[in-house]
Amino acid sequence: MRIALYQPDIPQNTGALLRLGACLGVGVDVIEPCGFIFSTRKMARAGMDYIDHVELRRHASWQAFCASRGEEPRRREGTGRLILLSTRAAVPYTDFEFAPTDTLLLGRESAGVPDAVHDAVDSAILIPMRPGMRSINVAQSCAMVLGEALRQTRSFPAADGARP
Repeated sequence: MRIALYQPDIPQNTGALLRLGACLGVGVDVIEPCGFIFSTRKMARAGMDYIDHVELRRHASWQAFCASRGEEPRRREGTGRLILLSTRAAVPYTDFEFAPTDTLLLGRESAGVPDAVHDAVDSAILIPMRPGMRSINVAQSCAMVLGEALRQTRSFPAADGARP
């Protein structure tokens, strides 16, 4: 399981997601450009001292991220599915069947993802919300969905660091 951040805008959210990945043993991909200067020092401040404990991959662009997965994001053997968290999706995350090789893709805090990215993913899921509410914070959204994905796939790390 991995988390992918598409052109994140807010360093504190990125830091929180790096910390989440470190604590749960989930790798994080950052798809640039970011809306802030991405530096290990700044991320260490936002993510505390957890940055050294997360498998972090930085990609210069969406195209570079796709290339790391193969020709198209969902086509390369062994890379798993690309699952977008989106307010435009129709499938609630609680009704979705996750796989251990899935990557959860999160859009920009300010704008989500462009249509081309939305159209390129394997699946899009949403967190059901009350009518009239725009969105949940990206780090909180990821934590909710990642928790369900790890529960379904029995992939939470054990207290001693080994997988259950």
